[in-house]
Amino acid sequence: MKVNISSVKEAGMLVRAVRKSERVRMDDLAGAAGVGYVFVSDAERGKETIQFGRFLRLLDELGIRMEFDVPESAMPIYRKLQEKGRKAAAIEEKGPASRSGI
Repeated sequence: MKVNISSVKEAGMLVRAVRKSERVRMDDLAGAAGVGYVFVSDAERGKETIQFGRFLRLLDELGIRMEFDVPESAMPIYRKLQEKGRKAAAIEEKGPASRSGI
């Protein structure tokens, strides 16, 4: 089911609802997602300053998928940024010799 979220607090409530419906303890979720118990607690309470990457790991562990509804006009720029990121990752993967031209 898709749910519109407009605040960190709402996102936290959703995380808590899914965790409880799956009967997962906070410490078990924390361990599975590779975060601390306090982080899970902060996320569920809607703390504004939690780390986004760690929050995404919680969502993934709970099977929650995130979508962004963006203007179509942004997509060409987004695709260019994606390609640039892929090229940078490929160069990084090859190691220092490929960056130095050796």
